[in-house]
Amino acid sequence: MKICKTAGVALCLLGVPVIQGCVGVVATGATTTAVTSAATTAVTAQDRRTPGTFIDDALIELKVIEAIGKDAGLSSQTHVSVTSFNGLVLLTGEAPGESLRTRITEIARNIAKVRGVQNEIALMAPSTLLARAGDAVVTGKVKVALFQDKEVNATQVKVVTERGAVYLMGLLKQDEADRATEITRRVAGVQRVVKVMEYIE
Repeated sequence: MKICKTAGVALCLLGVPVIQGCVGVVATGATTTAVTSAATTAVTAQDRRTPGTFIDDALIELKVIEAIGKDAGLSSQTHVSVTSFNGLVLLTGEAPGESLRTRITEIARNIAKVRGVQNEIALMAPSTLLARAGDAVVTGKVKVALFQDKEVNATQVKVVTERGAVYLMGLLKQDEADRATEITRRVAGVQRVVKVMEYIE
C-alpha cells in the first residue's frame, strides 16, 4: 500500500520502520496554570501548529484513551496507543479481532476536532512490556539521529514506534519529510518507516 499526496495528508508506507516521550509536570495550587502555560509555550515555540491546535491534539488523545478505557471489552483485550497531530489521529497497537479494531476507529472518529483517523492497529494479541520497551529504545535512537542532522529540524517531527515500525508525523515540506525518512531508515532496529504527515509548501 502506498498513498501519497503532494498537499494535504500524506500517508506513505515504505518498505524499511515510535513511542512518544512524556514529560510530567508536578505543580500545585496557583502555580499549576503558570507552569502549564510556560511548558506549552516552550513546546509550541518550535511547533508549526498553532497553540490552540497543539492543545486540541493533547485533548483528542486524552478523550480517545478515556473512551477506550470505559469500554470493558476494549480495555481488557487490546493495547492501543493514540497520537494526534493537527487533528489527524494515528492508532497503533494490537487487537485480537477486526470488530474490536473497528470499534476503536469509530471511537476516534467521533471525537470533536478529529479530521481523520489512520488505523495501524495489528490484528494480534497485545504486545508484551518487553516488546514495548524495545520500541521505546528505537524511538530514542531515531530522535537522537534526527537531532544530530543539520538538515532536519527534529522538533517538527513526531516519532511513534510500534513493533519496530516507526511512524513519522508532522507538518513538513517534501524535502524535510524525505530527509527525515532517510535518516530514520538507517537507524538500527527500524524495520520499516511509515510517513503519516501533512506536506506544506
